[in-house]
Amino acid sequence: MNKTVFGCLIAALVIALLFSVGFNLMLSVALVGEGVAMAQKQEPLVEKILEEAKGTTTAKIVRIDLEGVISSMGDQGLFAAALPSLETLKRSLAQAADDAEVKAIVLRVNSPGGEVTASDILYNAVKKAAAKKPVVVYMDSIAASGGYYVACGATKVIASETTLTASIGVIMESFSYHDLFGKVGLGTQTFTSGAFKDTLSGARPMREDEKAYVQGLVNEMYDRFLGIVSEARGVPKDVLKNGVADGRVVTGRQALTAKLVDQIGYIEDAYALARELGKTSDSAAIVKYEMSPSLLSALGLSARKAAPPAKIELDLTGGVLPKLQPGMLYYLPSAWRQ
Repeated sequence: MNKTVFGCLIAALVIALLFSVGFNLMLSVALVGEGVAMAQKQEPLVEKILEEAKGTTTAKIVRIDLEGVISSMGDQGLFAAALPSLETLKRSLAQAADDAEVKAIVLRVNSPGGEVTASDILYNAVKKAAAKKPVVVYMDSIAASGGYYVACGATKVIASETTLTASIGVIMESFSYHDLFGKVGLGTQTFTSGAFKDTLSGARPMREDEKAYVQGLVNEMYDRFLGIVSEARGVPKDVLKNGVADGRVVTGRQALTAKLVDQIGYIEDAYALARELGKTSDSAAIVKYEMSPSLLSALGLSARKAAPPAKIELDLTGGVLPKLQPGMLYYLPSAWRQ
């Protein structure tokens, strides 16, 4: 090997080494920078234009989508991709409410409901936003149970003719496997600090006092749901309880008759109503929010979410139905149990 070729190889190795050091340094700075940004104030969500503004107006209508089962565990787990992020929805509502150029908000709901507390948190976020500027809920294919609960925080509610909504009720379930254990000769031995600590255990039959205790929890949450609907829609609680609020799902037209929604229409009607309530012309732009891209996302990396360990699960529903967690209270139609 002559000196020229050897010198070229050395130079190439030095350049590759410098490039590697530089890339790793840049990545380290990005990781530290993103960590600092997360510890400090979060970056604002960026806007994606759905309909361009006409003329020189800066007025905007923000559309926010609530899609899927409402859960506080939306950022992780088997159904993470299908669950709405609670924090992102709250951030979106707060940012739209604080933006002077945003004249109204359209919240598109396409959800069968979800966890009681998560639904209540979103309801509160919608109500706080509606205290600052009009919020119009547009119900898509389904806005039932927890999805309807959230809609009660809005200024106005629009449903399609074919929307399935209502399902005003609460559900809680547990698994029972003690009979199966008896057949195969298995059993459990449980030590608790109190009589109700293992109330939902499937390893033994439930006592009558436990059934009354759990039913009391469900009834308390149901009464709160009734109160939310009654206040939002101006319908007495006893009228709701003896009528549409028995857990049934109704169509958009039936919901209008029951005073659960304000009008029948499509997403365009929700935009028009938002512009009217926001006292802005038809020239206002329609935008929606997206997360700000970061260097790590551009590189296909993430410091916040590690890849989950591989696991095998048998799902006979094809991933369509959510998995209800035993012992959790849900605002969901009973048909969504599995």
